[in-house]
Amino acid sequence: MTFLRYLSWLLRAFLFLVLLLFALKNTSPVKLQFFFDTGWEMPLIVLLLGFFALGMVLGVMGSLVRVVQQRREINALRRQLEAVPAKAGLRPVSSAPPPSLPPELGL
Repeated sequence: MTFLRYLSWLLRAFLFLVLLLFALKNTSPVKLQFFFDTGWEMPLIVLLLGFFALGMVLGVMGSLVRVVQQRREINALRRQLEAVPAKAGLRPVSSAPPPSLPPELGL
């Protein structure tokens, strides 16, 4: 397990180094043109980082809807499951661990 942890950190460090070198090589200014001849001039890496962050935010927002729907469904199913023993006259299932064996059994 520790080997995989070290390998993971090594890959993270390598990826960080590659991205850092990529950023340092792409510092030349570029102009982002908008409508009506307006625009911004900024380093290329800032522009790339901005669009990468925008993509991440849009991706999280897109998946957030599905996560909220799944949580609502899980809560509704949990309420249904808790209601079943009460209707059948059974006691609800406890989430507590089972009691330990008496010490005289020697197990």
